[in-house]
Formats: sequence, C-alpha cells, structure tokens
Amino acid sequence: MKLENGLLLLFLLLEYVCFNVESKCMKGCDLALASYYVMPTVSLKNNITRFMQSNIVSNSDVITSYNKDKIFNGEALSLERLNIPFPCDCIDGEFLGHVFEYSYAAGDTYDLIAKMYYANLTTVELLQRFNSYDPNDITLNAKLNVTVNCSCGNTQISEDYGLFITYPLRPGDNMQNIANETNLEAELLQNYNPGVNFSKESGIVFIPGRDKNGVYVPLYPRTGLNWGIAVGVPIAGICGLLLLVICIYVRYFQKKDGEKAKLPTEYSMALSTQDGTASSSADYETSGSTGPGSASAAGLTGIMVVKSMEFSYQELAKATNNFSLDNKIGQGGFGVVYYAELRGEKTAIKKMDVQASTEFLCELKVLTHVHHLNLVRLIGYCVEGSLFLVYEYIDNGNLGQYLHGTGRDPLTWSTRVQIALDSARGLEYIQEHTVPVYIHRDVKSANILIDKNFRGKVADFGLTKLIEVGGSTLHTRLVGTFGYMPPEYAQYGVISPKIDVYAFGVVLYELISAKNAVLKTGESVAESKGLVTLFEEALNQSDPLDGLRKLVDPRLEENYPIDSVLKIAQLGRACTGDNPLLRPSMRSIVVALMTLSSPNEDCEDDTSYENQTLINLLSVR
Repeated sequence: MKLENGLLLLFLLLEYVCFNVESKCMKGCDLALASYYVMPTVSLKNNITRFMQSNIVSNSDVITSYNKDKIFNGEALSLERLNIPFPCDCIDGEFLGHVFEYSYAAGDTYDLIAKMYYANLTTVELLQRFNSYDPNDITLNAKLNVTVNCSCGNTQISEDYGLFITYPLRPGDNMQNIANETNLEAELLQNYNPGVNFSKESGIVFIPGRDKNGVYVPLYPRTGLNWGIAVGVPIAGICGLLLLVICIYVRYFQKKDGEKAKLPTEYSMALSTQDGTASSSADYETSGSTGPGSASAAGLTGIMVVKSMEFSYQELAKATNNFSLDNKIGQGGFGVVYYAELRGEKTAIKKMDVQASTEFLCELKVLTHVHHLNLVRLIGYCVEGSLFLVYEYIDNGNLGQYLHGTGRDPLTWSTRVQIALDSARGLEYIQEHTVPVYIHRDVKSANILIDKNFRGKVADFGLTKLIEVGGSTLHTRLVGTFGYMPPEYAQYGVISPKIDVYAFGVVLYELISAKNAVLKTGESVAESKGLVTLFEEALNQSDPLDGLRKLVDPRLEENYPIDSVLKIAQLGRACTGDNPLLRPSMRSIVVALMTLSSPNEDCEDDTSYENQTLINLLSVR
C-alpha cells in the first residue's frame, strides 16, 4: 500500500503542475499554413480543397498562389508537400488550432481520416475528443470536426517570423534536412519546438513559413499567446523532474519487493498469474502501457508471461548438442532456429540476440494469448544468456521452400488451395476474433509452415502490431519484406489489417506460379518486376486463361483445373488492389477459398454484401 499511496500523491502533484499551470491562448491570428503531403490518389480540386476548406480556402486558386512551383495544369505533384493557408483560432481558450468539417463516407475510420485524408495534420485522439460519435457507428454523411493545431509565433524566440507551418514529420525527416529546405538555422527550429526530436518521423512541429510572395512574414504584437509560452519550458522541466522522481520511487519499491525472474544484464521478467489465467492482450503493448504487463524501451521489466513453459539455458543447450550446426534448421532476420526434443516433444528453438528484445516480446505477447489450429504454437521461452523461443516442430518446413526450393516433390493443386485456406483462417483469427486485433506485417510464403499432414500454419509474429478494433495506425519504421508490401504502407507508413490482405494476395500468386514475389528481369535491382504486376498483365489480356497458363508452375504439368486457377488469381487481384478500402477482409477471403477447396462446404450462413460479391466474382469467368 505504501507504493500505491505514494504514487497517487506524486501523480496528483504532477497533474496539478503540468495540467493546471499550462499554456493558454487568448486569441489566434489571421493566417497559418498546413503542410499537406499529397498522395497519388488525392486530387487538388476534388479532395484537398474539400478536406481543407475554410473562409480562406474556397477553391484551388488560393492554394496555387502559395505553391506555384508544385502545381501544374491545376493539379498538384504527387509525393510533394503543399502549403495550405487556413485561419489559426484560439480553441476553447486552451490551444491554437482550426476546426475543419469533413463529411463521413462509407468505409471511413478515424485513423484513415487522420492519416490519409488529412495527411497526419490531425490525430485520432483529436478526432475522438471533438466528435461525440462512436468511432464504430458513425452515420453516413455525418459532419466530423477535424482539428488541426497551428502557431502564431513567439516573441520570446524571434520577432522575424509571424507565419508558421503546421508540419507533420514523415519518415526520412530530420532537423538538418528541414533547416536546409527552409534556409533557417536548426537551432531556431528547435527553439520553436522545445524538446521535440525532429528525427522521430511522426508528430507535428511548427516551422516559419513564407507567404504567397515567397518571403518570411515578421511577427506583429498580436500572437495570441499569453504568459504560458514564456514559462512553458520551465514548467516542462518541472514535469520532467517529477516524472523522474516517480520512476525512481517505483524502481526503489520494485527492488525492495524483489524480482520473480531475471534476464541478462539490465533485463528482467516478472512471471505472473500462476494459475495460468490470461490477462488482457492490451496488457502486453510495449509502448505507453502502465499496467502490470507494461514494458519500457530500456528493458523488459514487468512483462507478464502466461501459458508458456520456462526452460533453462542448460536444458536447451543439451537438447541441441550445444546449438550445433547439425541441429540448425533455419535462419531468419531475428535469429537462428534449431531442432530439439524437449520433455518428450519435438520442438524448434529460435535463438535471438538480446538486441532483438522487441521482436522477442512481440512474439511472446501474441502467442501466449492467441491460440488457433492454423497458427504455430509457442511452447515456452528462456531468457538466459540470449533470448529463446520454443515452438512446436513443424515437419515439412515452410511453403517458400516447396515453391522456390529444389529437392521436394511439387505440391498438388488441391494441397495448395488447402494451405491457402489454412493460412487465411489463421490470419482471419488474429484480425477478426481477438480484441484488440493484430496485424502480422510479414505475411509471406516463408512464414507459412506445413505440417506432416500438409496443412498450413502461420508463423513468425516478431513484427506483429496491436491495434484497436476498426482502426489502423501509422508505423513509422518500415518493416516487412519487399514485394509483399502494399503501396500505402511502403510509401506512407500507413498500416491496417489490409496490409496483411495484400501480402496474402501475393502468396496466392506464389501458389499458382511458384515464382518469387519479386523477379529479376536484368542485372540491376532496378530491372525487376513484381509478381503482382506480372499477374495483372496476364489478367488484363483479352484471353486471361492463356496468360495464366503461362504463369502456372510447370511442375504441375496439366494436373490442375484452370477454372480454379483463374478464381484464385482473381482473388489475388482483389487482395492486391491499390486502394486498401476495396480489398476484401480476411473473413471474405476464407469464405471464397472454402467454395474452392470444398464445394460441399456450408457457406450459406454468410450473406454479407462483401462475401457475396467475392463469391460471385469467383463464380464467373
């Protein structure tokens, strides 16, 4: 109780200092700029002017006047930033910003609106705060309030700049690049954004902007900010000090209470729930969590592990003959895999460096909570010397080895369809039957294992992302495998369950052709073609069957029904569409594959529009 009472006192003090003595605004300013990153699917006239409409912007001509070098023939250059003028208001006396109005459309989510339509100028949190709608039940054409922060300048820093850009940081951005682009000193940019890391590749910064004549506007004595700006840095320092005190306080009492298990060097793991009861999946999120199952970037302290055995290093070393090469059965980006028999069961042991702790924790937290016939089973773990994960041993390796390797009998067509269905069922489970849901982010043939009965199991959850139901998020560090990444993720970092759908579509193409996701067409890397493009060309021919026959794995000879191949190819095409909103759900994919793998399978219970559309698609040549 001493720890809880002390923490309560410290948090109350922190809340009073940091939230009651905050910067307030009294008035705004006439003009601010929003840095809008133009995606290829976004049109200046039809989209941007609609999303960013205000009493300043009513048509594209106003935007053009601020972006003469980035707009040609009335259209903006894709993958460029446009400066959009808008009024900067004092909202509720709390902060500077402007509220735009957006008409909700079918398929929209708060995350899609924030990340894609408003190019990260707003956040899901702001949308939730300023709208009373249930994010999962918004009326069609409802008017949503979209709040964008802004700045009017700061006399404490410089009176030379009075027009500011709300600038969302993107992958590749850093302070020096922005300083070079704006011809401003890096120190000045930092002063306007105290404590902000310009290399974190997400979040908002405020930078001085040029007017329509290309010149910096000086600050006039009506910035709309009160004394809070002047004291903001000292207050932030006090808050930081209090947080440090809290951390020291917590660590002191944790040390006194003792640890239930130890990791090498600074890592430790608290094993809980001795009765085997699983706690909420949300307890396992490794960023921003404060519950008993939280983890910090500095270590693995406080992670709760359930339903998994703990092995000793000596036991694993003995079972693998001291991790000999004879026992090595595979190697991936995060570790080496060894075969071993442990406690009467055949197992695969992944040995990972301590530096891969994020991936280790990710697999651990997913597979201790998610159990399904078509997901690889985690047996246990070890945290001595290195990080070890112990899985069930899958006899026949992975799908990629059968499709792209040598020395194995080719898979029959019916087996390929069955493996596709098995894999889809595993992905459907993590996407649609867990709360919160998971996104795998590295779906590929090499991560689909094949058991002794030639059934498929999805494996390798080291890059899995936890998200709220119905939403998506932005993951700024690009991970995954080239060739399986959809355009919205590869280019913009936007993730949703539909990135797994896209990758699964590529796997379907692999099952048909036994070709790699990316094919070299010449000596250089630039001379390559994706499997998606290859199938798109075949399906666009006047006779798509002729094009498909040329792509089918020659090892199948004539032992495949061309109608079935066509339907799988059409399903792959639906999965790999450029627009994530038009891709089918994993549930719909499972239904479609059931109609192909077993014509007598009872699918009549699912009559959703999306599923029926897919079934109709696969039933018509």
